[in-house]
Amino acid sequence: MMDNGGFCNGYYPSGSSDDELVDISDVTENFTEDVPPLDLDNRAGSCKADWRPYSSPKLIDLLDDTVPAIGTYEDFNTIDWVREKSKDRDRHREITNKSKHSTEALLFSISDAFSGWLLMLLIGLMSGALAGGIDIAAHWMTDLKEGVCLNGFWFNHEHCCWASNESTFHERDKCPQWRSWAELMVGVSEQGGVNVLNHFMYVSWALLFAFLAVILVRAFAPYACGSGIPEIKTILSGFIIRGYLGKWTLIIKTVTLVLAVSSGLSLGKEGPLVHVACCCANILCHFFTKYRRNEAKRREVLSAASAVGVSVAFGAPIGGVLFSLEEVSYYFPLKTLWRSFFAALVAAFTLRYINPFGNSRLVLFYVEFHTPWHLLELIPFVLLGIFGGLWGAFFIHANIAWCRLRKNTRLGHYPVIEVLVVTLLTALLAFPIEYTRMSSSELISELFNDCGLLDSSKLCNYTVNSGSTSGSVNATAANGLGARLAGPGLYTAMWQLALALVFKMLITVATFGMKVPSGLFIPSIAVGAIAGRLLGVGMEQLAVHNHERDILRGWCSPGADCITPGLYAMVGAAACLGGVTRMTVSLVVIMFELTGGLEYIVPLMAATMTSKWVADALSRESIYEAHIRLNGYPFLGAKEEIRHKTLATDVMRPQRSDPPLSVLTQSRMTVEEVERLIADTTYSGFPVVISQQSQRLVGFVLRRDLVISLENARRYQEGVVSVSAVLFTECDPPASPSAPPAVKLRSILDLSPFTVTAHTPMEIVVDIFRKLGLRQCLVIQNGRLLGIITKKDILKHMAQMANRDPESILFN
Repeated sequence: MMDNGGFCNGYYPSGSSDDELVDISDVTENFTEDVPPLDLDNRAGSCKADWRPYSSPKLIDLLDDTVPAIGTYEDFNTIDWVREKSKDRDRHREITNKSKHSTEALLFSISDAFSGWLLMLLIGLMSGALAGGIDIAAHWMTDLKEGVCLNGFWFNHEHCCWASNESTFHERDKCPQWRSWAELMVGVSEQGGVNVLNHFMYVSWALLFAFLAVILVRAFAPYACGSGIPEIKTILSGFIIRGYLGKWTLIIKTVTLVLAVSSGLSLGKEGPLVHVACCCANILCHFFTKYRRNEAKRREVLSAASAVGVSVAFGAPIGGVLFSLEEVSYYFPLKTLWRSFFAALVAAFTLRYINPFGNSRLVLFYVEFHTPWHLLELIPFVLLGIFGGLWGAFFIHANIAWCRLRKNTRLGHYPVIEVLVVTLLTALLAFPIEYTRMSSSELISELFNDCGLLDSSKLCNYTVNSGSTSGSVNATAANGLGARLAGPGLYTAMWQLALALVFKMLITVATFGMKVPSGLFIPSIAVGAIAGRLLGVGMEQLAVHNHERDILRGWCSPGADCITPGLYAMVGAAACLGGVTRMTVSLVVIMFELTGGLEYIVPLMAATMTSKWVADALSRESIYEAHIRLNGYPFLGAKEEIRHKTLATDVMRPQRSDPPLSVLTQSRMTVEEVERLIADTTYSGFPVVISQQSQRLVGFVLRRDLVISLENARRYQEGVVSVSAVLFTECDPPASPSAPPAVKLRSILDLSPFTVTAHTPMEIVVDIFRKLGLRQCLVIQNGRLLGIITKKDILKHMAQMANRDPESILFN
């Protein structure tokens, strides 16, 4: 388990790692020597090396189940994108060729081509159904902390009063059928001790839900904690984390997500829903051969699943696709774009059919604004963007510091106690204030609300004249302008919101990263919405009191509102979320889909870009990238740049002081020698050279493929002993009649490994790794092997250049 919003730090199995692929040998970097021709090293036999620089390696055909383990990867290793794509092309070519010879093969070819769309359909249906269930259960259990419905305990507060004939539109949240716990226990609702009893029950339910969540995560699925997006980003970049997208993780994350949200902790379900959707996709991939056996194809599906997760979280299918493209995906071809859109559409339809909120909307806080905004309002919108950028930078710094403290001290050994203490503090401090006691989604809905005629909220308490107050925002004052003078209820709401803002900002820092499912979207939106509503009300009162000034004269017109505070809340929400995640295009589209207002795109864009600029000026990392770096994952993001003039020879291993090179030769090693090399090293692959003397590169072989092939040869090939030769050649070299049969491993050899010269600039090497998804690259000069560069070597080098600890990169 990792110890943060990532994978809840703990212990990892030791084993081979891609970062130490070889034990590079004793090679002198003499780049100018004249090396003899390649075939001079084959004097001992008549079989010359097959040196075809442009020939593609014969990869293991995964349609053939004879050696199923070959071509797979160890846990906590990086996949070879080039190998996987080549394997998929070979598979597709074979199916296409067979389809021309029989009707059965043609039908199989059609079903294979259609399987991707069927998989997207199933992912959308499954994710939408789970999201609907999570929404319904979380809403009910959140209200359960405050009371119960007498008509049926399965009704939440809103549905209970909807079904009542005694509830009114003015007080639609009050009805005799809904009873608080104090009313049920003591029978009255007006005595002084009643509120204390309600507070006690609120805290007790919150502790129970949080305790169940952390216990279930700890006992059954440690990977179910946190947001999941840092790990999803890393997995989509090609990293292998066995079990992170498994069935137990899906089950426990779904259940504990409901419990965590219901406990009242300052967290959201949006990030974890991306993890849930990816779990659904990974499980469904096992029913389709071409996705089950190809890691690169599976990651295309996971990219689409990320879009599905945001689609069901916000009811924003287009925003979900853009989120996957902008924020999480590493490889996003055009075909994946279409399929992501289709899957997000299916998921949105499914959620709409379930209708979890009972309002025919896909989200709880859908709002529509009707008042146009003024050009001068761009100034407060930009101020909200500055606030969002500052908040994002502060939150990332504070949360990473807290997670590092948790990771490096005894605090990390007591996750259950930590969750219970934070839950206790949250519940104790949240209950007295109305805006912290309600769920974050209800709070956001309240803050986004554009006050209507019959709105009874304190945020809509305005004074018509000096002697009366009214919830009606269209009552006309004597001056003919919209009656927007703040009433006593609004002033009360303002100082309560100010306290709620401070509370949310501080408690979210400690909450994100605990050993329960915890998303960051909703808390960030809540912080921004509170700040935006405060500023919006301030601007509104400024315009109302100074409507005769030249600069504000055009803002207010008879019978209309001057300012829409709910719009400021929405802009502030986008700014704060953008400051934390550094999303831009996808965030604007998501907020547009939430509100349905095209005319508010410009304010959203202004605030979002300002937020990103301010946050990037303080730190270029988003919260997810910061957690990736904290966890030590080998993630090479698009923001990573080589700012120093270094060459491949400066980064490759071995350097002059390193141990000698450990390689395989194509025809002069025995089974015993190869097995000893494997036993003495933990590297994930070995270069194959013509001989130890020339170091002429032939190809590259993966450790896992080599181990499995030798085991199968000893088990199934007759006569193989320790002194049997291991051959990576196409034809056999001369051997005595009494010699044992050789083990031919040409089929597992990659004859076209990616290579660069020693003088290749590291900027080019980094681009090659990023765009091709390489796990390693060999360094040669005039065909002679000099060293190797892995993704981890690059990340360590970049960390060192940025004055960070290079040993913080843990895995590869």
